[in-house]
Order: sequence, then C-alpha cells, then structure tokens
Amino acid sequence: MRRFLVFLFLLSLLSACAEKTETVTTLAPPVPYQTSTPSEFPTLVPPLTGMTLPTPTTFTYTVIQGDTLIGIATRYGLTPEALMAANPDIQPASLPVGTILILPTDNWTPVAPTPTPVPIPILQARCWPEMDGGAWCFALLKNDNAETLENLSARFALLDTSGHELASQAAFAYLDILPPAGSMPLAVHFPPPVQAGVLVSAQVLTAIRLLPGDSRYLPVTLDDTLVSLDVSGRTAQVTGKVSLIGTVAANTLWVLATAYDASGNVVGVRRWESSSALAAGAPVSFDFLVSSIGPAIDRVEFLAEARP
Repeated sequence: MRRFLVFLFLLSLLSACAEKTETVTTLAPPVPYQTSTPSEFPTLVPPLTGMTLPTPTTFTYTVIQGDTLIGIATRYGLTPEALMAANPDIQPASLPVGTILILPTDNWTPVAPTPTPVPIPILQARCWPEMDGGAWCFALLKNDNAETLENLSARFALLDTSGHELASQAAFAYLDILPPAGSMPLAVHFPPPVQAGVLVSAQVLTAIRLLPGDSRYLPVTLDDTLVSLDVSGRTAQVTGKVSLIGTVAANTLWVLATAYDASGNVVGVRRWESSSALAAGAPVSFDFLVSSIGPAIDRVEFLAEARP
C-alpha cells in the first residue's frame, strides 16, 4: 500500500510540472536596412519635380540712329540672311529708329569679328546637370563701369578634361541693359547628352556703353520686394512693386529675379513682364516664381527695366 501511495505522489508532481511548461517562439534574425547603390555618375542635386525652368526669352535689339542691317548682324556674329529670316517684315534699306528686331540664337556661328566689348568681368561660370542628361549653364556678369551697359552677350563652350571644345552656344542677357554696379546672369541650355565631368568657359561677345540722354529706357525703382521659399527651399515666390521716376509712361516693363545658393552660385533666373502699362505715380505689383536648378535658394536679387 505504501508503495502505491508513493507512486501516486510522484505522478501528481509530474502532472504539475507539465502544466507549468511555457511555449517559446523563435524569432527570425533581423534583416539589415539596405540603402540604394550609389550611382556611378552622381548628380549635383536630388531630382526635382514640378520645377520651373528659366522662362524662354526672345532676345531683341532696338534700332538706333545710324544702324544698318549688316552692321547689326556683324555686331552679334550673325549673317544678314539669318537676321532677315528672323524679321521677314523689315526692309533692309530702311530701318526706322525704334524698330525692334528679333535676334536669332539657333545655330550661332561667328561670321565676322565682332566689335571689342566694353571690359566687364565674368564673376562665375558653371553648369547644373538635368536628369535627362542635358545641362543649364550660367555666367554671371558684373558692370564695374560708370555707365550703363547695353546688349550683353557671351559665348559658352563645353570642354573635355583635355581642353577640347565639345559644344558651344551664344547667350544674350534677359534684360537689354545693366546699370552700374549691377550683376546679371546669362543662361544657355545644352540638350542631352552632356558628358559627365565637362568644364564650361564663357567669353563676353558684346557689351556696349549706353550714351547719356538715351531716351529708350526709363528709370525705375523697386520697392517692397519679398522672397518666400517653399519647404524644399528650391522654389521662391517673389513679390514687390515697380515705380517710374519721371512723367513718361512705360509700355514695356520687365523684372528679373536671379536666385543664388549659399555659396553665391547662380542656380535659377526668371524674367517677368507686365501685362499693363506703367504710368507715373501708379506703381505696378509683380508676383511670380523662380526655381533652382541646383541647390537650395539662399537669396534672390532683382533688376528692372522699363521702356516707353
């Protein structure tokens, strides 16, 4: 009997231990976070969406006393035929003062030596690549002269590491004039493909001193300018007012906004044109966007031009 009771006691202990057994879940080992493989040709900036590129500009020249078709074509390194093709309504033998000519920029090739331009420094020249393989290039010119300069143009060239020229284009300023101490970029677009690691050079072609008392341009002032950046820092909304100095009304009014990054490089430019005339004593407000093709925008500078 005693053996039987001992057997029952041991059996009860085994049953209690079995009820306290816990289930253990085996966890899979953690998978390390994997980053994307760096590109063999890294771009300078992340890809942008909804970016506003510089507004395409029609470059023009206003005829002054003594101008001839051949003289204008020679000044800008164009053939008279190309200038005529871009302005089919003009009469070559008669160019009235004030006539506005369109200057063609496609397939630019120098056909004759251009006049020596007024010395004007190029503060910087660089290109920003696009995701499709093209590139926007900027050259920043500064007017260190005491006079206002007119008709600024430059020649951009892309060079390989050995200095051999791969491509070239001419560029004209977004405004017709640049006042003393002012800076203005010239921009040009090179379509894809643009080789990685290319260098850019820029050379001033034309920069003409504006004669005193020239009535083709009206003095203006910029007031209440405001720059508001979006969350990305690459698009800025710019606002302000333009006022005339004097009593002559302006039928053409342009405002140029140039965007710079924290290192002082030009990263974007855009020209705004008023849809209404500007009368003396009646300021015109502007409101538009300028975007960066490179890094984030650090500051925006303005220039304005008005013509009767």
